[in-house]
Amino acid sequence: MFGFLNINKPPHVTSRCAVNAIQKLIKPTRVGHAGTLDPLATGVLVLCVGPATRLTRFVQDQPKVYLAEFELGVTSDTEDRYGEKSTVPFASEISAEALAGVLPSFTGKILQRPPAFSAVKVQGKRAYALARQGKAVQLKPREIEVYDLQLVNFSFPKFQLRIHCGSGTYVRSLGRDIAEKLGTGAIMTSLSRIAIGDFKLANALNLDDLTKENLEEHLINAAIPLEKYESIQIPLEQIQRFANGHTWSFDAPRPWEMVKAIDPKGRLVAILQRKTDTLFTPAINFSHYWIERGLN
Repeated sequence: MFGFLNINKPPHVTSRCAVNAIQKLIKPTRVGHAGTLDPLATGVLVLCVGPATRLTRFVQDQPKVYLAEFELGVTSDTEDRYGEKSTVPFASEISAEALAGVLPSFTGKILQRPPAFSAVKVQGKRAYALARQGKAVQLKPREIEVYDLQLVNFSFPKFQLRIHCGSGTYVRSLGRDIAEKLGTGAIMTSLSRIAIGDFKLANALNLDDLTKENLEEHLINAAIPLEKYESIQIPLEQIQRFANGHTWSFDAPRPWEMVKAIDPKGRLVAILQRKTDTLFTPAINFSHYWIERGLN
């Protein structure tokens, strides 16, 4: 098996548990996920099956869309409703107009400090592991990009945002920073990821609906979602050449630094990387996988 599964992760299930559920159905085929969702979160979780586990970073780098709900006037050590909560003293009531007014300052390329309870590494250890031990964790701000930020619903102290952002954005920290700019605090109370690139919630599958017998029919061709990269069709005989370590030469516009090599049947054979003006070499090579299964 080779491809992606678009899963609608239910609440209170870890991303690892979702992977394990699919892994049990298709052992010994490998399964991984492309972007963790917190246990409280729901929505799109992309699972990479078989050789597609080598494409994880290509999915993770795609833009994401979230619907997130927050509560004003409260803080927590985890920045969500599962942490140790504290009420912000003397917090004033915030209007929808005031909240909407600060949102433009959180769009574009901005600096964001990741939460203490996160998977960011600090001297080789995960920040959340240190935080759980009661150790002070202060992470350095990192650049993220927020393409669009919309106030969807507001009923003080609750509000909901639609967030279109780049990889590495912590949604709960975005709520924290927006609240701080308004002179108060906020915790995230719910989160749904409604898209990763072309993986949409409307097309996502429920874990309980997948079985050993029907899983393969739901696999998404690994070539299809990587729309960021241009495609070039290669002849079947080139698959054997890639397996033998050969390169591929063709004229391509200079912006094309990486290209999808697709065979006549639409199968992803390799991710090619530019070496010279006309020479490309496989950065990720799936040719052996297809040769083992027959090229016809």
